[in-house]
Amino acid sequence: MTAEPCFATDVITFYHPAFWGLDSTEAFRAWAVENPEGFWRRVVDGLEKAGVGGVELTFSPGDIDSVLRAFGSAAAFRVELASRGITVVSAFIADEESPDWRDPWRLPVIVADAERRAAFLAEAGGRVLVAGLPMRQTFGVRPPFFVDATYMTQMADVAHVVGEAVSQYGVRLAFHTESNSTLWYERDIDLFMALTDPQYVWLCPDSCHIALGGGDPVAVARRHAQRIALAHWKDAVKPIDRILSIDETIFAQQQPFMAELGAGIVDWPGWAAAMARTPAADVVLIELDEAADPVAALRTGKSVAQRVLAEI
Repeated sequence: MTAEPCFATDVITFYHPAFWGLDSTEAFRAWAVENPEGFWRRVVDGLEKAGVGGVELTFSPGDIDSVLRAFGSAAAFRVELASRGITVVSAFIADEESPDWRDPWRLPVIVADAERRAAFLAEAGGRVLVAGLPMRQTFGVRPPFFVDATYMTQMADVAHVVGEAVSQYGVRLAFHTESNSTLWYERDIDLFMALTDPQYVWLCPDSCHIALGGGDPVAVARRHAQRIALAHWKDAVKPIDRILSIDETIFAQQQPFMAELGAGIVDWPGWAAAMARTPAADVVLIELDEAADPVAALRTGKSVAQRVLAEI
């Protein structure tokens, strides 16, 4: 590559309670909600120490509302980050207050929610609003829920309206390939991409999650290269080889299958080469869910990404 991209990470990288000197996730979240200024001060310090110049907002406590409570406005947040050489690259619609896309009667609420986030993101300097499709149902539970053409058409219809709405703010709507969601398997991704308009609906492939579904992240990236607005660079230990209960514990159940960058099964040279041919080539978002030592983990991940990018 001719120029080094912006290295970024999701705020969730800093969610491990040990990093905060606390003994549980609940204690960390309670503290962070009560102390948004202290939370963001340490996150920004960590990003700077790791040499990471971009950040993706996510669910609480690293969400939009937390930023507003800590800084007062998106513009003030942007100025503070810029003083440390950091930018907002994206925001993930991942909090519990997000309206359910499976309820078509709530479309005005869904659009208003996305517009609020897009307005904040644009003012903060970001350009990609990341969304996910609803989760699947635990396999074997009755009545069964099928991810079929009818379901995907409904999701595509909502995505078109939301994608057009946020485009008015100069923001792209990109869909994340979350494990056990209805956008997980290669077939899910291909179907959803085929049903949506490339001008309004983009993709945010996650190399780890695609691999956890038994898919080939590199093949997905190559097939949909023109529509990748952002990508999550994350490694996987192996595909998920058992049925998981899709409930409030699903994300914790998936955690043991994830690995630090370079320590798993993802083909990083192939992934880097595929990413270099996408609109997302200028950002490398290293995702390390809840790292006990996020600064060290980010430095390691950045080193791996730099090495494979240099070989392109």
